[in-house]
Amino acid sequence: MIHVESNPSLQTTVDPDLLERAARAALAQQSAPEGVELTILLTDDAQVQTLNRDYLGIDAPTDVLSFPAHERDPETGSVYLGDIIVSAPRAAKQAQTGGHPLEAEIQLLVVHGVLHLLGHDHAEAGEKARMWAEQAKILASLGLSEIKIQE
Repeated sequence: MIHVESNPSLQTTVDPDLLERAARAALAQQSAPEGVELTILLTDDAQVQTLNRDYLGIDAPTDVLSFPAHERDPETGSVYLGDIIVSAPRAAKQAQTGGHPLEAEIQLLVVHGVLHLLGHDHAEAGEKARMWAEQAKILASLGLSEIKIQE
C-alpha cells in the first residue's frame, strides 16, 4: 500500500493518484516484492529543512528526502520500505525552471525517492549513471521522458 499525505498548510494540490502511479511504476520496474508499503508526504521547505537537519545533519531544504525503513510487519509479513518527503514549493520552482508541469516534477521526485528506498544512490559517478538510467526508464513508462532531475 502506498500512503500519500499532504501538509495541510500547503496551497499546492496534486492528485494523490499521480504520486501513487509514479511510485508503483518505480516499484514494478525495479522488481520490488508485491505488497511493499511506503509513505509519500508533500510538505513545505521548513519541514523538509527540519528533517534534513535532524536526520541527515544538513541544515538546508532540498527537493526530496528518502528515509529507508525496510521493516517487516510481524502480523502481515508486508515490508514497509520507508518514507519519501517532497518539498512542494521547491518542486514548483524546479518545474518552472524546467518548463514542465508541477505534477511531472513531483512524479520525478517520487520516482527518485523510491529508487533511494530501493538502495540506489548517486554519491559516485557510476552509481549516479545507473540511477539516472533507471529513473529515465521509469519516467518514460509514465510518459515523462522529457523530464530530467535538476542537478
